[in-house]
Amino acid sequence: MLLQLKMLSEAMYRGYRVLDTSRYRTLQDSACFDEVSIKDSSSSSIYLAIPLKRSRTTTEKDDKAMCLESLGALESLEVAIANMAEFVLLLGGCERMSRRPYDIYLYTDNFMFGRHAEKQKLLSFLLQHRPAGDAPAILPIIGGAKVGKKTLVTHVCGDERVCSCFSSVLHLSVIEFASDVSDDDWKNFHSFLLTKGRGSHIIIISRIQRLARFGSVKPIFLSVLSYDEWRYLFKTLAFGSVDPAEHPRLLKIADEVARQLHTQGSLVATNAYADLLRRNLNAQFWHCLLDKGIRMIKRNIAMYGVHPSMLIEQGHPVDITDFAMHPLRMIPYTTNVSIKKESPSVTFGELLADPSVRPKEDFILISWESRIPPHNVFSNFVISRAQDTDEGSALPGRKRRGVPI
Repeated sequence: MLLQLKMLSEAMYRGYRVLDTSRYRTLQDSACFDEVSIKDSSSSSIYLAIPLKRSRTTTEKDDKAMCLESLGALESLEVAIANMAEFVLLLGGCERMSRRPYDIYLYTDNFMFGRHAEKQKLLSFLLQHRPAGDAPAILPIIGGAKVGKKTLVTHVCGDERVCSCFSSVLHLSVIEFASDVSDDDWKNFHSFLLTKGRGSHIIIISRIQRLARFGSVKPIFLSVLSYDEWRYLFKTLAFGSVDPAEHPRLLKIADEVARQLHTQGSLVATNAYADLLRRNLNAQFWHCLLDKGIRMIKRNIAMYGVHPSMLIEQGHPVDITDFAMHPLRMIPYTTNVSIKKESPSVTFGELLADPSVRPKEDFILISWESRIPPHNVFSNFVISRAQDTDEGSALPGRKRRGVPI
């Protein structure tokens, strides 16, 4: 059932993407061009002329590609729904999702999106009865940075069935492992579990795949959502209660923003961008934010040789000059730096919407405050680099490139 559900979901998300692309192609055939003026505080107007009227050669090629893509999406849906009579019958006993398309963002904003198979596997593990004298069952959950490991565990542990099954649920945040754990250290910890935790269920959360060897059951691997699923989530959050079909030009921009965010693999950035875009459904505003994001990525690759998402994950500074229209460098809040508790704070959305809100001194940048358990606040420390004598140094083993103007 979980495999069938995964296939059906992937086919559905792909179908939505193909349908949106088809709508935009229809708009292209009925218009000449769309000229958008972008202004910021540091430069004159920038005019983006987006050609919508396609040449005959381009039209023929695009139509052929669109036809193949549509047929592929249709075939995926047909395969997914084949022989699903029993599956549909069993779904009758499952929790229902909202049927109201234009207010689903209110629910998506407050519960964990997707991960149906992973949630069910974790729930089944926790609800599996174990006699009090048995050794604890151990389930590793392995995944990259900010893919939702803690959110998944918190979501499932909040289920009424889980709460009624255990006398207590303990969340231990002892240490963040930067490397593998030795077998001897694990044996010591496991001995403690045998003494104090018989009959319990233990969940290990880590980015390190080798830690999966300590599990007593098959691990759950959390990867980044597929592009089609990521795009669907971003579109749902960014348009809110508005029907995206009424804004085909914004849909095209949303595709580009979603593509950039997907390369980062950060659900934090996705929520932050979507929350800001939803407040202003204007093509000029959306283009401006997209342009800032692209320039920020190019600037950091030119300076350090790697994508800014990798810099953040590894604890290195990230240049955010393009977001604030002022030379600034962002440092992960967990980095060992001297941070004053009274430092002013600004949200990521506030800084993008109006760079003038930037405090004159160093400040805390709140990227996102999660609305779902465990209600994490994702913060970074921002320092001015206006006095820097150089534009930055390449990371070890990487060459610097020219910084884009």
